[in-house]
Amino acid sequence: MKAQSWKRTIGAVACVAGLGLSVLTRGPAVAQEAPVSAQIAYSGSLLLFLAGLVALIALATPNQKPIQIRTLTTAALFAALCYIGFAVFRIDIPVGTEKTAFHLGNVFCVLAALFLGGLWGGMAGAVGMTIADLTSGYVTSAPKTFLLKLCIGLIAGIVSQKVFHLRQEEHSKRYTTVATVVSCAAGMAFNTVADPVVGYFYKRFVLGVPQEVATVWAKIGATTTLVNAVIAVVVASVFYLSLRPALKHANLMQQ
Repeated sequence: MKAQSWKRTIGAVACVAGLGLSVLTRGPAVAQEAPVSAQIAYSGSLLLFLAGLVALIALATPNQKPIQIRTLTTAALFAALCYIGFAVFRIDIPVGTEKTAFHLGNVFCVLAALFLGGLWGGMAGAVGMTIADLTSGYVTSAPKTFLLKLCIGLIAGIVSQKVFHLRQEEHSKRYTTVATVVSCAAGMAFNTVADPVVGYFYKRFVLGVPQEVATVWAKIGATTTLVNAVIAVVVASVFYLSLRPALKHANLMQQ
């Protein structure tokens, strides 16, 4: 109980510190020709706030299970794959002073949710792709990426676990295929709608981007997000259905 109190305290401090720092660092970060250091400081403060908020919500969840080393290592592996999927397999599309991209990062975010469940899968995607943003010229998009990729994992994991019980029970091949595709599609359907909408308000009001640029970005971003979503559903489903039998046979599926 005492440990939980300390964790909640740390989460609350992170939220307050992140919020305070974001107020202090916003001005230099949203100025014209803002230095990268200012953008990193602002994005870092927002990420600190989001990390503290996620920690508080996770600690408030009842019936928490002890964290297994295997879960941590698998999540770290998927985080690395998410990083590679975005940092390496990416085609940039300039939009004024901003840019969007076609990439494969969402494939591993959804795949992580299927293998690890919503929270850990979402965190793997959020951490991996946030680091990719911070190191690939998308510094100011990192907080938005953290939030949306976490939500993708949560939704895909909840649908696969709570609706279809994909990892907990044995099912027919047809049922497993349908459950996998629907679970992936649920997470990516959310992202298809949320990414351009959240992106517009994030760029307009958090980053101070002019309305015209934010609108153009949202329209182009909607197209790239849809393409990324289709690719993620198809590729992640194929990967999961191919790897699932071997992992179950080796008793490596997370429960």
